[in-house]
Amino acid sequence: MTDTDTENLISFQGERGAYSNIAGKALFPDMTVIPCRTFEDALAAVDEGKVKYAVIPIENSVAGRVADIHYLIPHSNLHIIGEYFLRINHNLLVVPGTKLEELKAVRSHEQALGQCRRNLDSWGIRREVFADTAAAAKHVAELGDPTIGAIASSLAGEIYGLQTIKKDIEDASHNTTRFVVFSREPLENLTDDTPTMTSFIFQVRNTPAALYKVMGGFATNGVNMTKLESYQLGGAISATQFYADIEGHPSEKGVQNAFEELDFFTNEFRILGSYPQSQYRIDKRG
Repeated sequence: MTDTDTENLISFQGERGAYSNIAGKALFPDMTVIPCRTFEDALAAVDEGKVKYAVIPIENSVAGRVADIHYLIPHSNLHIIGEYFLRINHNLLVVPGTKLEELKAVRSHEQALGQCRRNLDSWGIRREVFADTAAAAKHVAELGDPTIGAIASSLAGEIYGLQTIKKDIEDASHNTTRFVVFSREPLENLTDDTPTMTSFIFQVRNTPAALYKVMGGFATNGVNMTKLESYQLGGAISATQFYADIEGHPSEKGVQNAFEELDFFTNEFRILGSYPQSQYRIDKRG
C-alpha cells in the first residue's frame, strides 16, 4: 500500500453499515472506509500507518460512555483532531417477508438494545447481545431465520438484504452518538476565532481533595468542562484515570492557568488533542 492509498483511508470498528461507517463517510465523503473487528484494531491501523484516520464512538446521549474506547485511549499515542455528532435512527431489520408477531428475538450491540429496550419489551421480543449493530444484521441475513431480527441502520439493511419492519425504534428522540477522529499527528494551525475543544486524560494524586482542587482550577479560570469520566486502573481503587473535555485551547490564558493547577495535583496528565467544535455542539449551545 502506498502513502497515497493510506491518505484516502479511514478505519472504524464494525461491519459495513455500522453507525461508525455512516459517521466516517459524513466526515470524509471522499475517503474510503475500512471495517475493523475491534476498536483496538481500528486504532492500530492508524498507528501503523495503514489508514489516515480512525472514526470512533465515544459517548451516547442515552447509553452514556462507550467503555471500551476509554480503556484504550491511555495506551494510544494517537491524537484527537475532530468530533462529529450523529443522530441514531435504529431500524428493526428482518428476513424479507417476516411479520412482527413472528419475531422472538433481536440481536444487536448492547447499547443499541438498551436504547430500544422499552419498545422491544412492549412487543415481547427478547434482546440478545451481539458484537455490533451491522454485524448483527449480517448475521441475521446469513441465518435466514424469520424468528430472529436485528437492530441496525437502514444502510446495514440495504447492504445485507434485510427488510425494515419498524423505523426509528429508539426509545428517546434525542438519541445521538458523539464520534471523535484519531490521527497520528495533532491538529495544528487552529485560528484564534475557532470554537475549540480540548480533550485530555489525568490521574490525580491519592491525597484529600485533590480532584476538588483540580476542578477548582477550571472554575476559577472560567473554563467550561463539558465531560468528565472516571474509571479504575488495573482494579486498584486508589488509581483512578480521568478523561475530560473542555471548551478552549491550551494557548488561551485561562486554560493555561487551569492546566498548571491540574499538573500540580496529578501524577499523570496528557493532552489528547485540540480540535474545532462540531456545528452540532455550537447549535445546541445556542
